[in-house]
Amino acid sequence: MTRGFIFDLDGTVYLGEQLIEGAAEAIATLKQRGDKVVYLTNKSISSRMDYVEKLKGLGIEVGLDEVINSNFITAKFLKQFLETGEAALVIGEQPLLEELADEGIPITRDAKQARVVVLGWDRQFNYEKINLAFQAWLNKATIIATNPDRTCPVLGGEIPDCGAMIGALEGATGQRIESITGKPSKWMAEYVVSKVLKLHPSQCYMVGDRLETDIKMAIENGLQSVLVLTGVTNKEMLSNSLHKPSFVIDSIKEVVAL
Repeated sequence: MTRGFIFDLDGTVYLGEQLIEGAAEAIATLKQRGDKVVYLTNKSISSRMDYVEKLKGLGIEVGLDEVINSNFITAKFLKQFLETGEAALVIGEQPLLEELADEGIPITRDAKQARVVVLGWDRQFNYEKINLAFQAWLNKATIIATNPDRTCPVLGGEIPDCGAMIGALEGATGQRIESITGKPSKWMAEYVVSKVLKLHPSQCYMVGDRLETDIKMAIENGLQSVLVLTGVTNKEMLSNSLHKPSFVIDSIKEVVAL
């Protein structure tokens, strides 16, 4: 029976610019035996092609159709959400702006014209940007975010992610944002399983390092969940979590034995 393996990237396949030991070999083994592989990342500061080039540089053969990021999923969501003539105000870096534009999403910098505000990870986030998003919210714009990750794992530690942008805007509005398009959203899970892997959810394994995104999405959408301990989650965090994975492995190299 063909199985589908959905791999998170940061903390699962690599840390920063360093491939996790055994990752390339494990992924190659899965493909050789006929399983399907897709890479799924919430990180909005890089494009899908950036990930293809990075994975190839680390020794993993991959095609663009095997990489899904939160930018791509957000674009697919907005295509259904926006009516003709409506536009999105985007807080994020150039890869997010470019990937939305590539999918034909109208983008505006006018808070009064925005039907929706898209919050992505933005390392140049400042008061001007939070005010722009807030003014759009006052004008009844819907607020969505590419992902809820508070931090991103890097070699030697963690750095703030999109959760920091979300927290700033929620602090101003006093309300939770309406939607997350990336992990752990049902929208992302269904797209990857039905449109990309084309398998039943029970045949798919979500492999990741983060309980509140990777594992939560898998549990809530009927996928097998596999936690790796090479990223942000340790055993103590797991014991205190409501989200209990189907499998816990030390690293991605053990995934072939599931």
